[in-house]
Parts: sequence; structure tokens; C-alpha cells
Amino acid sequence: MTSARAAKSAKRRAAILAAALDAFCEKGFAATRVEDVAAKAGVGKGTIYLNFKDKQALFEELIRSTLGTHLAKLEAARLTRGLRMRDAVEAIASPMIESAGKGRLGDLIRLMLAESGRFPDLAEFYYREVVARAMTAVRRLARQAISEGELKGDELVRFPQIIGAPMLVTLIWTALFDKFAPLNSRAMLRAYLDLVFPPRRALSQRRRSAASR
Repeated sequence: MTSARAAKSAKRRAAILAAALDAFCEKGFAATRVEDVAAKAGVGKGTIYLNFKDKQALFEELIRSTLGTHLAKLEAARLTRGLRMRDAVEAIASPMIESAGKGRLGDLIRLMLAESGRFPDLAEFYYREVVARAMTAVRRLARQAISEGELKGDELVRFPQIIGAPMLVTLIWTALFDKFAPLNSRAMLRAYLDLVFPPRRALSQRRRSAASR
């Protein structure tokens, strides 16, 4: 009985979050009311408040649940023999960028960017719970990549934000220009990673050239 109740509660919570994602993306954070989310989820307003303190708490949980899986993979990534930082970044970023370009993930991040100026608490939350954690993970991987010889300089340690460039380009491009010139975001990501992480052959050539000087 307890497990059935827990499953029902989890299903209801998931329905509320799905409804909240639709409502926020359609109306924006400011214009969305708890009543709007309740109507979309097919539950009473009181049910929302049983699960979430207020509208901001609902939005914050939406950020956590939507980006949490990708962030957890980045934080858990470790470089091992045969696994370069480039490979780890591509494995995590590729599905994330594809979701951002075609799904609600992109809508949510664009909404976060648009609303953060008006709602600094949301910006602080997003920085603390997503951006800062992602940068810490990138710095850790970059330091390991430097020690393994994959990276020559410490640019990614000093500026881990660089890794987020393909995501931002995808978000902006798909929102503004995709109808006129569709973007192959996966191919763009691979080209970008080739620039940040030179192929092994190019790296070997650089080392031989440096050694001969």
C-alpha cells in the first residue's frame, strides 16, 4: 500500500512539473500563476502547495529536474585510460544540445536567461545550482586533462565557461534563425571540440616540433 501511494505521489509530482514547464514556457515566469499550473496538471491549487512552497520553488525544482541528469553526468565524469576530456564532454554535451535545440530544455534555458534580469533570485539560484557546479566539474576535468597531456594550456581551468559556447549558440540560433538556416548542432559541437581539443595527431606533431627546437 505504501509503495503504491508513493508511486501515485511521484506520478502526480511529475505531472505538476510537466504542466509547470508548459505554463512557464508559454507565459513566462511573471505571468504564470499557480492556478495555471494546477489547471494544466488536472489537480487542485492546494495540491500544488502540498508539493511546493510557492511558484519560485516550483520553478527551481523544474530547473533541478530538467538539468539535473546532465549535470550529474558531468560531475561524475572521470578521465580514465582511453577516455579523454574531449570524449567525456562530447558524450554529455551532445544529447543535451540536441534536447536544447528541439525540446523544452531549450525553451526553459531561454526563459531562464530572459527572466533572470527581472528576478535576481532566480539568477542566483541558477548560478549556484547549475552554472557554478558545472564550472567546478569542468575545471576538475581540465586539470586532469592537463596532467594527462591532452591539454597544453590552462585556459579551461581559468575560463570553464568556454565549454558552454555550443549550447548558447544552439539556443540563440534555433530561436532566431532555424527556420531560415537550420543548424546541425552535433556537427558544430564536434568542430568546436576539435578546436578546443586538438586531434591526437596534431598534438603529437606539436610535441615533436617543440622537442626539435
